[in-house]
Amino acid sequence: MRRFAALYQALDASQATTDKLAALVAYLRAAPDADAAWAVTFLAGWRPRQVVPAALVRRVAREAAGLPEWLFDASYQVAGDLAETIALVLPPPRRASDLTLAHWVGQRLLPLRGQSSDLQAAALREAFDELDTTGRFLLVKLIGGGFRVGVGRPMVQRAIAELAGLDPKEVALRMMGWNDASAVPDAARWRALIAPHAPAATAGRPYPFFLAHALQADPAALGPVGDWIAEWKYDGVRAQIVRRAGQGWIWSRGEELVTERFPEAAAFARVLPDGTVLDGELVAWRDGDDRPAPFALLQRRLNRKTLTRRLLAELPVRFLAFDLLELDGADWRARPQHERRAALAALLPASQLAPVLDAPDWATLASRRDEARRRGVEGLMLKQREARYGQGRTRADGVWWKWKLDPLRIDAVLVQAQAGHGRRAGVYTDYGFALWSRAPRDAAEAAAVVDAIARRAPPDLQGLQLVPFAKAYSGLSDAEFRTVDREVRAHTLDRFGPVRSLRPTLVFEIGFEGVQPSARHRSGLAVRFPRMLRIRHDKPLHEADALPTLRAMLDPG
Repeated sequence: MRRFAALYQALDASQATTDKLAALVAYLRAAPDADAAWAVTFLAGWRPRQVVPAALVRRVAREAAGLPEWLFDASYQVAGDLAETIALVLPPPRRASDLTLAHWVGQRLLPLRGQSSDLQAAALREAFDELDTTGRFLLVKLIGGGFRVGVGRPMVQRAIAELAGLDPKEVALRMMGWNDASAVPDAARWRALIAPHAPAATAGRPYPFFLAHALQADPAALGPVGDWIAEWKYDGVRAQIVRRAGQGWIWSRGEELVTERFPEAAAFARVLPDGTVLDGELVAWRDGDDRPAPFALLQRRLNRKTLTRRLLAELPVRFLAFDLLELDGADWRARPQHERRAALAALLPASQLAPVLDAPDWATLASRRDEARRRGVEGLMLKQREARYGQGRTRADGVWWKWKLDPLRIDAVLVQAQAGHGRRAGVYTDYGFALWSRAPRDAAEAAAVVDAIARRAPPDLQGLQLVPFAKAYSGLSDAEFRTVDREVRAHTLDRFGPVRSLRPTLVFEIGFEGVQPSARHRSGLAVRFPRMLRIRHDKPLHEADALPTLRAMLDPG
């Protein structure tokens, strides 16, 4: 754990890619094989499920530090990060640990899941008493699944490639499925990863996914429309179907093996020719419907441990293929996009393909894009006809663009705030927003509601009120966050732990991707991917929107 802690410090202290790469290579060269396997797993983005409840971690740390609850909470608000708070307030360890990273994770950390709170607390106290400040910080991050450091998966692959004398693309291919929960990192896996010759391929291994860039500019700047293939951008789960050795596998973009979660797609995989790999989207699509169901309904499938017959009947899933990566056992990724697409169309019936949209010019294609929300899709995908299938978000092999619809928008009132974390610690950056229950008759009626809030009077459930509906923490500049922070501090009414309730003074324009009914929210509605588009200093409170306006935006389905 000491070596991994030193690596974390080196990566966190530098912004230079060369320095980070050198630190990674040096660590991987010196680390025991099992440690290298676990380090790559964490650095490549794997997040373990929470091993110990956060409340128990807080209590054990607070007791070990001898702090009253109010002082620990105040320290947490200043630091803005639970792991950092715990690492700083604990007394120095009474003994040192030379245990490896693999031992800490495999023998002491993961076995805590499901244990009694007494056993978990005892294990935490023992760990806190033998780890230094950085070790404690990392332990809490690993316990809570919040480990992050400033390196991405491509940099980790570059470091492995440099260490092993391999092509980074070969390393990326070997690492597909590396973070699947069913495969435990160990010394043998690490040795196979860095072997000079490719190990015997796992039959079900997918290819690295090719990722698209968000299109912000006028698409006419991309050149002639004929140089591009346009497809609908579906709102589902990106996946690859692999058919080899008489078996079928389904992999999500997160490299999770999800074959059992989608039996309809697994059945589709079984009828494909052997030696076929498809890229596409898993969407919920009921028989007889002319459009896919909203993603919120697909989530019901994703969140269930057991797939009942009733659920499968109510929310059937369809795989819509849009690319061909392997055919008859041959890798097709280096072939141009139009050739792969033509072969895909020859392989599958039209009902199993993401349709291609033909348009003579960009204006016509833009008008088709305007149909997206009615069709239950997010917009368009634009793919260069000559593009090869690359790895990750690269432009070296050609480009895919996401030409998404503009977000839905609504003007909402700021009613709650909470301090941020990390570099935002100490600044109120996480906000709660509300809409009027109905449109106010005039400014005076709205002012009366605000006055009642300021007097802490209970809301009139039969009359006009502000109803919370969403939280957002992104979209503003640092300067704008500081401006709102001053407003929050000047108009705080009450504190509920880290959350402040506010006297309403500001209106924000909120952007989001869709609206769904929700029994969990007081408003009865939930919005998808809410973010702040701008502060509406020009708009008085009584002109903010009301719930009927949001309800009118409900997704059908």
